[in-house]
Amino acid sequence: MPGIPKTISSSTDPRPIVFTAQSKRFFYCRDAICEFVFNNGAVPVNPFRVFGYFLGDRVDRGLVREANNNLIRLCDQLWVFGNTIANGVLFEIVYAHELGRSVQFYSVATTAREIHAVSPRSLRFEPELYRLGYSRDDLVEVVTGFRPAPTSEPRLFDPDEAEVPSLEDTA
Repeated sequence: MPGIPKTISSSTDPRPIVFTAQSKRFFYCRDAICEFVFNNGAVPVNPFRVFGYFLGDRVDRGLVREANNNLIRLCDQLWVFGNTIANGVLFEIVYAHELGRSVQFYSVATTAREIHAVSPRSLRFEPELYRLGYSRDDLVEVVTGFRPAPTSEPRLFDPDEAEVPSLEDTA
């Protein structure tokens, strides 16, 4: 760049921007997920890095979820981490499909080298998603974009679920 010495410049190469969707039960894997995205040539937008863990409850969680949805709209792709799909992640997947974004699926781990692509057919779904009246095969079609979203919209989070699992519960 003219006028900027090479010693203080950095690359301005464009890279795809990826929203990283994951269950809050695996928030502790956020660094490995970001490393994985960087290693695969993209720029991660990780909600647990952007807003911490719901900003330590300093603001209403609904505002944080709305902010996440705005970030999904700004991103080029959505990458889902974890073999079990939570209701909030299902909402993000459905929204990404509605926006025409590419959706990819990966395992989740505490190191980037352990993360790998997974088939949507291998996904599992949290129990509250079956209450929508869909079978497992139906839900696989929803996450792959081959079936419309449930007519009763998935809630971002089940009001009956525990607020924050302890690390012992998630390990």
